Amino acid sequence: MNQAKSNENNPKSGLRKAGHWCVAHPMTAVSLYVIAVSAFFLIFPKVDFWASGLFFSQTDGFWAQHEPFLRKVRHLGPFLVRVIAVVCVAVLLLKLLVPSRPPILPLRQPVFLLSTLILGPGVLVNLILKNNWGRPRPRSVEEFGGDLPFQPVWKITDYCQSNCSFVSGEASASIWLVSLAFIVPATWRKATLGFVLPLCLILSANRVAFGGHFFSDTLISWGLTFLLILGIYRLLYQNNPPLVTDRKLDEWFTVKGRKLQRAGRRLFIRARRSFRTAVGKFSDS
Repeated sequence: MNQAKSNENNPKSGLRKAGHWCVAHPMTAVSLYVIAVSAFFLIFPKVDFWASGLFFSQTDGFWAQHEPFLRKVRHLGPFLVRVIAVVCVAVLLLKLLVPSRPPILPLRQPVFLLSTLILGPGVLVNLILKNNWGRPRPRSVEEFGGDLPFQPVWKITDYCQSNCSFVSGEASASIWLVSLAFIVPATWRKATLGFVLPLCLILSANRVAFGGHFFSDTLISWGLTFLLILGIYRLLYQNNPPLVTDRKLDEWFTVKGRKLQRAGRRLFIRARRSFRTAVGKFSDS
């Protein structure tokens, strides 16, 4: 009895239970994370100054942005995102162009990856938040040599017109890479996370070090993007029935691909007739 009570009061046991609850209620857990992080930085805004100040000096400004190696690292994340996006588009195009063949991947996978990329880093982060909330970047605020006042998280201002600090687009794109772990085979999942999560931390820390984003921008960006990923995953995979199945997608792309082939044949026939007519007229002249 005493041992059971001891286990209940054990901090490790409490953390384990909290972890199980988060796994069982991921969207609620991530929503609470976004609320908690937002509240923390609204109450303690100076934490943003402290984090950015670690990479700032009065003589060199945000010195990390001048390091060639760190500048190269910054391009790794966008490069991986582009590669994955191109592969996804290629899979869908290949199915359209060769509709009689089965797809090389279940079509929900590229649809899931592309929809989360477009709606997360694309629409939510870059089009909605970064272009409308107007938070100046760290290198633009007075505390770090700029001429604009610091603005807290979630406050809409007009100090920045577009591509502003809140929230981080590159942090959003880097956490989007975690979506790969949702669709790879279970045996690859740990390895995928083992590569993607450290990369996400490095790329996001890079933006803080360069004076491009505040610490709060990256943390909130992670939560919002991951919440959207979870929502789309639920729609495509967990709902019963799901929003769309691999079979339905296969059928849709097959029908559209065959229509595209017929249209291509008709266009080719018309072009050939027009060419022959033009050649005949030229010969007669």
